[in-house]
Amino acid sequence: MNHEQSDERDHVDALLAQWARERPDLDCWPMAIFGRVARMAALAGRDIDEGIKEQGLASGEFDVLATLRRAGEPLTPTALYQSTMLTSGAMTARLDKLERQGWIARQPSPCDRRSLLVALTDEGRAVIDKAVAAHVHNEWRLLAPLSEAEQRQLADLLRRWLRAYE
Repeated sequence: MNHEQSDERDHVDALLAQWARERPDLDCWPMAIFGRVARMAALAGRDIDEGIKEQGLASGEFDVLATLRRAGEPLTPTALYQSTMLTSGAMTARLDKLERQGWIARQPSPCDRRSLLVALTDEGRAVIDKAVAAHVHNEWRLLAPLSEAEQRQLADLLRRWLRAYE
C-alpha cells in the first residue's frame, strides 16, 4: 500500500523504516498513526501535568475541581468518582484532602438524607478558575505548530475515530 509521507521525518518514521527493513512483508502503516498519538499523549501529558503542578495542584486535584467547576452545581461523590474513573475509596481520600485545603465542602443532599453533595468553596472556585485558565493557555501553546484549520481537522478526525470505538 502506498502511504504519503511528509518531507519532515520524526521518531516514528525511524521506527517504521526499521520495521520495513526487518519485516518487508508486514505493512506497519498503523504504527504511523498510533505511534504518533501515543508520543503526542506522552509529551503533551508531561507538559500539561507540569503546568497543573505550577498552579499548586496535583493532576487528580485538578480533575476533581475542574469536574465540579464545569458541572456548575454540587455533585455526589459517586458522580465524581465515575466521571474521573477513580474508585470510591480513592475519591474519598482525594475529597478529604481538598476539604482540608478549604477548596470543597460536603453538604447534605436535599433529595436524599443518606447522601452528600460536594461543592466548590469560593476559595476552591478561585483556585480552579486560575488553574484552568493557565491550563487552556498551555494547551494553546502545545497546539501552536498546527494552523487553526489543521487543529480543526485533527479534532474532527480524532472525534470520528473515538465515536467508532467509545
